[in-house]
Amino acid sequence: MPASPPTTASWKGCNSAPFPSFLPNNFLPVLYRRLLVSAFLLSPPLLLAAQQLPVEPRVTALLQQMTLEEKVGQLNQYSGRELTGPASNRKTSLLSSISSGQVGSVLNVKGVADTRAIQAEALKSRLKIPLLFSLDVIHGYQTVFPIPLAEAASWDLDAIRLGAHVAAREAAASGIHWTFAPMVDVGRDPRWGRVMEGAGEDAYLGAEIARARVLGFQGEKLGGTDAIMACAKHFAAYGAATAGRDYNAVDLSPQQLWQTYLPPFKAAADAGVATFMNSFNTLNGIPATGHRYLQRDILKGQWNYPGFVVSDWGSIGEMVPWGYAQNAADAAQMAITAGSDMDMESDAYRHQLAQLVKDGKVSPDLLDDAVRRILRKKFELGLFDDPYKFSDAKREKRVLSDPQNRAAARQMARKSMVLLKNDNATLPLTKQLRTVALIGPLAKAKRDLNGSWTVDSQDTTRITSLYEGLSQRAGKTTRLLYARGCDISGTSRAGFEQAVAAANNADVVVLAVGESWDMSGEAKSRTDLHLPGVQEELFRALQATGKPVAVVVFGGRPLIFNDIADQAPAILYAWWPGSEGGAALADVLYGDYNPAGKLPITFPRSVGQIPLSYQVYNTGRPVTKPGDIRYKSAYIDAPNTPRYAFGYGLSYTSFRYSDLRISRAQLQAGESTQVQFTLTNTGKVAGEEVAQLYLRDPVASVVRPLKELKAFRKVYLKPGESQTVTFTVGPDQLAFYNQQLQWVAEPGAFTLMVGSASDDIRLEGTVELRP
Repeated sequence: MPASPPTTASWKGCNSAPFPSFLPNNFLPVLYRRLLVSAFLLSPPLLLAAQQLPVEPRVTALLQQMTLEEKVGQLNQYSGRELTGPASNRKTSLLSSISSGQVGSVLNVKGVADTRAIQAEALKSRLKIPLLFSLDVIHGYQTVFPIPLAEAASWDLDAIRLGAHVAAREAAASGIHWTFAPMVDVGRDPRWGRVMEGAGEDAYLGAEIARARVLGFQGEKLGGTDAIMACAKHFAAYGAATAGRDYNAVDLSPQQLWQTYLPPFKAAADAGVATFMNSFNTLNGIPATGHRYLQRDILKGQWNYPGFVVSDWGSIGEMVPWGYAQNAADAAQMAITAGSDMDMESDAYRHQLAQLVKDGKVSPDLLDDAVRRILRKKFELGLFDDPYKFSDAKREKRVLSDPQNRAAARQMARKSMVLLKNDNATLPLTKQLRTVALIGPLAKAKRDLNGSWTVDSQDTTRITSLYEGLSQRAGKTTRLLYARGCDISGTSRAGFEQAVAAANNADVVVLAVGESWDMSGEAKSRTDLHLPGVQEELFRALQATGKPVAVVVFGGRPLIFNDIADQAPAILYAWWPGSEGGAALADVLYGDYNPAGKLPITFPRSVGQIPLSYQVYNTGRPVTKPGDIRYKSAYIDAPNTPRYAFGYGLSYTSFRYSDLRISRAQLQAGESTQVQFTLTNTGKVAGEEVAQLYLRDPVASVVRPLKELKAFRKVYLKPGESQTVTFTVGPDQLAFYNQQLQWVAEPGAFTLMVGSASDDIRLEGTVELRP
């Protein structure tokens, strides 16, 4: 149940252990000054002594030496793109602010040479407090992995964690300390372009992936040079933006907030995520940046979160146009009071906060708490012991050239692809196919494969296109024909004739369609999710040749392609697969890797169904059989069901679920039961299956969905092999947030469902929770 607002005393941060009473009151500050100065002079004995002091006393000692202005300086973050460019007024001003201790963090500066140079400016300040270098390392640094939504389709937590680790290792070797990832917003509206950054629509899957990504970025403990600080964003409920429009308002019941949108954030906090980022949206009329209930009561209160909160870009100042704050001073006061510790790029703290403290409008304790949280992370990273520890040119060269990074990206791309259809065993392609026609506007694309949010968007030399991947895999015995056919957008059909000719001369057609990299992502909200341009017309022209057409769809979100879904014999959803995407696609198309991806988000039939999730409610007038929709909760022009459901994905083999066993059918409060079944590979090739456990609470004090994912297991089986799969169902699986926001498991009968997808349940059973 939500706690009451914390007291002023609880804002002071963690209390350090008391020092012996015989020490003079000024012992620690004096010792700290000696150790700090000596450390930067590289006096080995005193440097070692300083490093061995616990973090919290060191933070306290430094805090006592800081002026009001220096404290405010630690709360300011600015983009440093211009710092490494030609001379400008902005560059001169920002360098001066850094060297005078008025900046705590810089984003968008990368590389050993540049981070060392800018850090040197920070060390000119009176207290020599090092900068934090941050960057949007969303799905890779130099080696680009599939977009996060695609990685979520792997349902492979170890692979997701490895992808984050590779990204962190490369970024850390280039001087970066902190990434603004993972985005853990639950997203159920694909009109919202930022669904590409998250893990999809489900709170449970999202929480598991949030934990994996935090551990991948940060490792087991901050301070290693192969890890960086992670940032759970955007706190909170940004994925529920009205009409799927970026930066828009969110109106959400408290029960839905706790049940659906907070669990991934709690999982990230429990995994030790170093930072949180608040969001651009309002939540029930209050901008998240100034939302005390979210940041003070929940995050820093009930969850006792020790890290710090950074605003999203300019979001403190944006409370003014929202109509919540009168001016920048008002916004700064609201943000710091609500719990927003660092101001990214709005200038509100820099120009307003010191005066607010002097005027008594902001408590010094609030300021100290925010500064303490930031300094703590700098100490934990080891930046006071060695400000340049992440800026090692030899390590940068070695890590960025490590071939294992690309191997990991290729494996992740394979795992992320989802086979949506495969009639007549159209895929995989076989050696008997002498001529393959590769057609479509994305057949030779490179930049588009990396998708949105890449660190270096200009360099495409490290990207393998689908054409290159197939050329390398097909070998000399197969002839590869190419025709572009049409552009991604636009209405020109001038290339259709050449594309049809190529198809007529081939044994099989591989058609590469989708959206360009800049059609999904931040500020890329869309009302039309159909394949852009005339791409589906191109498909129909190729389908008319009578040749089998295997369609590869690239995109950053669920797209609508009903003609292809109805008529194509094979469809592979490739998402934006990253720099090794072309090679990975060749692996999957030729069967060197058996696709095992499952959708982490529902694919609608039309935009009119959105927002859409598998977690639907029965309603008082449910549709009980197809066609019976009169005065029922239904559309008159389309079915309620999606085109492709959450958890859906095919394989080149088949799996049988059998022999469901429930160890204990009746439970008392606090007890658990084991749900077991046998999973068998009944096909001719080895493959992986993501077995999924869903639960329904048919009668409760709050209406519950027809299904909720409660567990999953990814199992590799050889042909004919069987394995017993076990899930544990206990209080956490049976519980939910009631009207009073209490986490409760109410007595009653629960339906347990095991299957291959949310709409493909193979086994059912019941368990009863007794009073």
